[in-house]
Amino acid sequence: MERVPISRQGFEKIKQELEDLKAQRPAIIQAIKEAREEGDLSENAGYDAARERQGMLEARITYINSRMPLFDVLDLDTLGGDRAIFGATVEVEDIETEAIKRFTLLGPDDADHKKGTISVLSPMGQAILGKEEGDEVIVDAPRGKIEYEIVSVEFLGSAGLPGE
Repeated sequence: MERVPISRQGFEKIKQELEDLKAQRPAIIQAIKEAREEGDLSENAGYDAARERQGMLEARITYINSRMPLFDVLDLDTLGGDRAIFGATVEVEDIETEAIKRFTLLGPDDADHKKGTISVLSPMGQAILGKEEGDEVIVDAPRGKIEYEIVSVEFLGSAGLPGE
């Protein structure tokens, strides 16, 4: 099995999510028990909803438990260099439109495009991994191939993470 990079902060968030999910189990079991006591289960919307909630909860717990042993936890405060790697904050310019994008490269389990982080496994992440300032890359995107120039690569550590 392949190791999955994750920041220390991302790992802690996932660990906390797992604890929170496990803490929800008793309430869901109680809801199922109460719904069962209402009688006919074939027309019991409360029972169906509680069972569905339980199924989604257990699926997420199983998923997180399966990922935990694969995580390669990295401390963003110890990373550095001049190449785009996990933990780097990269600024790229679309060569055609001259639009600038800035994001931090993280693992798939802690990347959040809305917060300015992308996965090293995303098309953009894969295209820029190992590249440095001044390099040009081509990214296969839904709108076609897009050519970018890497404007800067820097390491801001955990202080550079959104919401940190």
